Amino acid sequence: MAKETLSFVIPCYNEEEGILNLYQRLVPVLEKLKKDYNLELIFIDDGSTDKTNELLHMHFGKLSYTKIIKHDKNMNIGAGFRTGFENAKGDMVITLDSDCTYRPEEIPKLLEVMKNGDYDLVTGSPYHSEGKVENVPRYRIFLSKSISVLYRIATGRKIHTFTSMFRAYKKHVVKNISFKSNDYLSPAEILILAINKGYKVGEMPTTLHVRQFGHSKFN
Repeated sequence: MAKETLSFVIPCYNEEEGILNLYQRLVPVLEKLKKDYNLELIFIDDGSTDKTNELLHMHFGKLSYTKIIKHDKNMNIGAGFRTGFENAKGDMVITLDSDCTYRPEEIPKLLEVMKNGDYDLVTGSPYHSEGKVENVPRYRIFLSKSISVLYRIATGRKIHTFTSMFRAYKKHVVKNISFKSNDYLSPAEILILAINKGYKVGEMPTTLHVRQFGHSKFN
């Protein structure tokens, strides 16, 4: 039986301080996944003005399955997702923060939850009762939790985290959802549109960590 293809979509904006850390943490995970999947690694350099693009090519460019796409100007995270989804050819798509605030080591678990639950979409959920948040600024936790509560009420779905970027999608989800947000509301919009289309959505309790390198782009 032919292997499924797993696509990774990772937007980056001025992340030069964290690219090496991402490489060191992500590549061992990819090496394990290669046993069961064909891989496609898509970076969207969203108009970085530092050495992000150079470092992506230096570290990840040597992997045959890497594709690095550069936006001419900064268009924000939602635009990065759109570019990534348009270029992804995998049977499943993983989205991941470049700053490792969600640990790459948890990707196999995310895929396991998706397959065992036969979900169309699984989102990493630090605000789940079994999830955790470590050393993240309180204002960010308050905003994210508040937004998630409002979305939970509006959708009538018992989903704890709507704002996480750490997700696994089946191909038909990313190819059939058209979202408009360019900013950090885009993960929530994508999730709500998936719910409205009747896709089966699951959550995986996870830990949200404070970033170790560079500065947050959260606004």
